[in-house]
Amino acid sequence: MASEMQATLWRAFVNLLDSHLIEIFQDIVCPWCRIGKKNLTDALANFTSEPVEIHYRAYQLDPSTPIKGQASGLLFDFSKIEKMPNTLNAHQLIAIAPDEYKKDLVDDLFKAYFEEGKDIGHLDVLLDIAEQLGMNREQTSTLLSTKEGLEQVEDDLEFARQAGVTGVPFFVINRKYALTVAQSSDTFLQALQQISEEQPSEEA
Repeated sequence: MASEMQATLWRAFVNLLDSHLIEIFQDIVCPWCRIGKKNLTDALANFTSEPVEIHYRAYQLDPSTPIKGQASGLLFDFSKIEKMPNTLNAHQLIAIAPDEYKKDLVDDLFKAYFEEGKDIGHLDVLLDIAEQLGMNREQTSTLLSTKEGLEQVEDDLEFARQAGVTGVPFFVINRKYALTVAQSSDTFLQALQQISEEQPSEEA
């Protein structure tokens, strides 16, 4: 039943796109999400066939929450992490951020948590990160306090539940193809190239 629902949801969202669309379901406290995003970014640096648009979607590993190493060239210092924060506000911040800030914001949130051990569930920490990136602190605070962007986050979480997403990272390409876990950059590149080659015949 779940698989039938998932297939129905994918078919319902399929449309013809001028560029590739990749939707990333992730949680900021998930180390594999950070690795997966880095590997995807590396793959996109070598994929020049068509433009690619990235949409960041919310997913919470533990919605009820009041985890030193290196992988894919990324630093992880787990000794500095004292708690697993609730990431709802972090996802809300990503949702309201202007498009030109989203990629760097996601990177900075990952870095703040995994390298610096910051509590990215705390409003002041989120505002510090946003301000350092160039976002207006007072305006951002107002948007967060008035729950701007929260509906989008809740829609992402509900879609993930209905689509049967049970773990992250979860990558959706062109609202039709799905890749799970932190794939290597070579796997991402191979998948994008294959999808790019298949698209003309499907549209014909």
